[in-house]
Amino acid sequence: MDNDGLRLQAYLAQAGVDSRRKCEDIVKSGRVEVNGRVVMAPGERIGEEDEVRLDGRLVKPMRRKIYIALNKPSGYISSNKDDKDRPVARDLIANVPQRIYNVGRLDYMTSGLLFFTNDGDFAQLISHPSTHLEKEYVVTTKKVIPEELMKQFMAGIRVNGEFYKAKSYRMKGPHTVHIVLEEGRNQELRKVFLSRSITVKKIHRVRIGSVTVKGLQPGHYRNLKESEVDRLRDLARAKGKRKDRKRGKS
Repeated sequence: MDNDGLRLQAYLAQAGVDSRRKCEDIVKSGRVEVNGRVVMAPGERIGEEDEVRLDGRLVKPMRRKIYIALNKPSGYISSNKDDKDRPVARDLIANVPQRIYNVGRLDYMTSGLLFFTNDGDFAQLISHPSTHLEKEYVVTTKKVIPEELMKQFMAGIRVNGEFYKAKSYRMKGPHTVHIVLEEGRNQELRKVFLSRSITVKKIHRVRIGSVTVKGLQPGHYRNLKESEVDRLRDLARAKGKRKDRKRGKS
């Protein structure tokens, strides 16, 4: 094969299969054939003349890239399908026949800004933990939120052996706080509050990087502007470079 071709996982990502990281797992699982033979090496180079099939279906890189911002309501799964037949966020996006997938996740009961795309490189860049792209949430609780807990969260807090750290916070009332995370983990906010026996009523993501959910009603979506996509890429790359420089100094 042509050594100047795309690596297989990048080829699949550009075909809209999934993010580059997930495409690596797909290749390693033996589901991909190149010119009629199963290939399990994600780094294998693919040239223009090569035929690539996933589960027997021919796949090719897509020319038109799609970037969508959705205001996900609570009670929807951040996925294209669900084994338990729960509502999925992808179904809220109509008139988009191309295969798109969510960039990162929001918990089932968490609402707010969620991106969808068919650009695997974009998905990988925006969602990768190393970029530390800011994500802002509004958290509403049943009990009064102790500011001491927020200060501990800023300094770093350990819950059941896991370490969580907020970048910043802003109290909006005794039961409401805006929290900015750079490396959000599964159920992180709920776990932090429950560690102090504080029940969360609502979590709503209002911002990812430079894009906000303002103007989008629950269940509605819009195409991201080219300038917004470029800005998100720039922010993610800049964050990654700063983290690399810090690691180099340590």
